[in-house]
Amino acid sequence: MSGSGDRDRREFAAGKLPIDRLQSLLGQLSRSDPRLLVGPRIGEDAAVIDVGDRCLVVSTDPITFATDAIGRYAVHVNANDVAVLGARPRWFFLVLLLPEHGTTADVAESIMADVREACDELGITVAGGHTEITQGLDRPILVGQMIGEVSASRFVRKERLAVGDQVLLTRGAAIEGTAILAREMAGALRETVGQETLTRAARFLIDPGISVVRAALAAADAGEVVHAMHDPTEGGLAMGLFELAAPAGLGLRIVRETIPVFPETDAICAALRLDPLRLIASGALLIAVAPKGTEAVLRAVRAVGVPIQVIGEVRPPGDGITIVSNGRAEPLTPPERDEIVRATARNLDTS
Repeated sequence: MSGSGDRDRREFAAGKLPIDRLQSLLGQLSRSDPRLLVGPRIGEDAAVIDVGDRCLVVSTDPITFATDAIGRYAVHVNANDVAVLGARPRWFFLVLLLPEHGTTADVAESIMADVREACDELGITVAGGHTEITQGLDRPILVGQMIGEVSASRFVRKERLAVGDQVLLTRGAAIEGTAILAREMAGALRETVGQETLTRAARFLIDPGISVVRAALAAADAGEVVHAMHDPTEGGLAMGLFELAAPAGLGLRIVRETIPVFPETDAICAALRLDPLRLIASGALLIAVAPKGTEAVLRAVRAVGVPIQVIGEVRPPGDGITIVSNGRAEPLTPPERDEIVRATARNLDTS
């Protein structure tokens, strides 16, 4: 038996906690309330609570990588986490922590304007929150919470994932990461990528945008053929695929050539030597669909103006999660940290 002197004092790198450590922490939590239908676990970004005639879906997420347009990021990433469970986002709460140096009325008003505009786009009400000027911060930090609602019979549970399901992806990889890098590292990228490409990439926050709400609700409306949905965020598409499959404990077979990557993303990732599949990816939506419903879901999502295509299928647990490139299959492992952390750390080292 180990004593207190044998505690693990290793420091973790920036980004998500290692999966095994997070699993251990989540396993220590109490789950005694039977009304909690979906609670904290690997692969879930929102809770589902039975309140009688409907279910409430609740998410919370901070914005830590970006410094520009953080109000818009906070609304959309939290709304996405609600919508992938088939629920419509309704009420937004925010905690805004501002640094004690450099905070002006214009800074606070700009962030709140972004929050208001993003909420108006999705029909969401800002219901409350907290603001303060906080010691020890070098930039604003915004933590959002979103509440949505859905009927008990219609929320999408990842446990329904089944072998043979088709895996669909909307838009493309690394939309959010592309926008962040173009906005935050323009000076370092201008010479190699070019201003025209950077200008287009910086607009990825708006076009194609980082919201998956329309696509997720359109897919959910296609019926019970949708078995699971997930919006890949930190860790990119590689982590998102792992999180899609984790609750059901199944494998995936993904074909690399079918994954869309925007030219702007390719250019920025090539310049910074990053893997676009491991770069923060809000704006894309993963959907697992029963084979008989694939065409119906493709039509429903395209009908709301969102590109979508099949990129793979669900496999038995023993197959693991693999990616096939040029006919060769290799394991697809979740990254230890997002590529954006490597990029920003490298930029600080050379600045």
